[in-house]
Amino acid sequence: MLAKSKQIRELKPGLFLVPSQSHGGSYVVDAQARTCTCPDYATTGQPCKHVWAVEIRMGRVEVPEGTTLVTQTKKPTYQQNWTAYNAAQTTEKERFEILLRDLVKGVVQPAPKKTGRPALQLADVVYAAVTKVYSTVSGRRASTDIRECEQKGLLTRAPHYNSVFRYMEDANLTPILRGLVEQSAMPLQAVETDFAIDGTGFSTCNYVRWFDERGMEKKTQAWVKAHAMIGVKTHVVTAAEVTHGNQHDSPLLPMLTERTAKNFTMREVSADKGYLSFSNYEAVEKVGATPYIAFKENSIAGDGPAIWKKLFHLYSFQRDEFLAHYHKRSNSETVFSAVKRKFGPSLRSRLETAQFNEVYCKLIAHNIVMVAHSIHELGIAPQFWAQKTTEGRVA
Repeated sequence: MLAKSKQIRELKPGLFLVPSQSHGGSYVVDAQARTCTCPDYATTGQPCKHVWAVEIRMGRVEVPEGTTLVTQTKKPTYQQNWTAYNAAQTTEKERFEILLRDLVKGVVQPAPKKTGRPALQLADVVYAAVTKVYSTVSGRRASTDIRECEQKGLLTRAPHYNSVFRYMEDANLTPILRGLVEQSAMPLQAVETDFAIDGTGFSTCNYVRWFDERGMEKKTQAWVKAHAMIGVKTHVVTAAEVTHGNQHDSPLLPMLTERTAKNFTMREVSADKGYLSFSNYEAVEKVGATPYIAFKENSIAGDGPAIWKKLFHLYSFQRDEFLAHYHKRSNSETVFSAVKRKFGPSLRSRLETAQFNEVYCKLIAHNIVMVAHSIHELGIAPQFWAQKTTEGRVA
């Protein structure tokens, strides 16, 4: 757009130099007299596009009927509560350690074996694993932070880094971490009613190799995928499932929706076209929420369920209203970007089970950070297990 051109220069008050869009020259516009030196103005004697560009740039446009419109060329900005933000940032690590301790208290210790040396406290192992991911350093370097937490009384005994690695490679730890992702979002259940779902990949240190038809060796980096339901207000992850990198997103929507609905009152769910299906619309409606899943160009009302037809007509005839809800899905991309920037986009673990568990630890760490920030920004008093019995805890 000509009005947004950075080459428009003010020669002196009220007199502007505007570049031509058809050749390399420029024209002089008198904003007060609304004149221009271009051929169009010389022919018609009416304000040309160069005059309009200057007036839009100045933030004031006079239309032919005499109505004056005030235009806005700058993007809208949103006020930041810097007092709350600064307080959250400067106390985040301290609060993270305390909140993580409260969260792992719900981990049930398995029955001891009859032989062999006594097992570590599972809560201590989980605490160490999430702390290691939060620190973004290797397991050996993270040992310093974990020992400091032991000295503060936040865990019973700091496990050796090799013990943490061994537990991370155990498939029995996966459902525990998956449950802790959901439990770590519980303090925000009174805040979140609108949700977005999406998936993102995390690269690994492993490579997949094969030979092409000419016998040449090829390789590509392996990756795993995190599918997550996101609360759009606080950016907390309410449910997640980690899979192989080639797993399609759509089949996981009903499961993540159902798991989120157990802890949250769901009003709406937003998702991109990859989740578009009759069954997904019905799955969201089943929990009492409205699905705002984008339709494709060839979508029709057809013989779909009633909720499909209702939202398709809203999409067709009141597009702006539909998109206002649908675009909340961009919050999921914001969350994935935040997780990768803060805790890293790649995984250190080599075995697939450990990679899955490492992703869950990243999501747990992210949720605890969001809860810590909500203490200052929303004034909440977080409790993870206040309404849970022993039978309801993660085991």
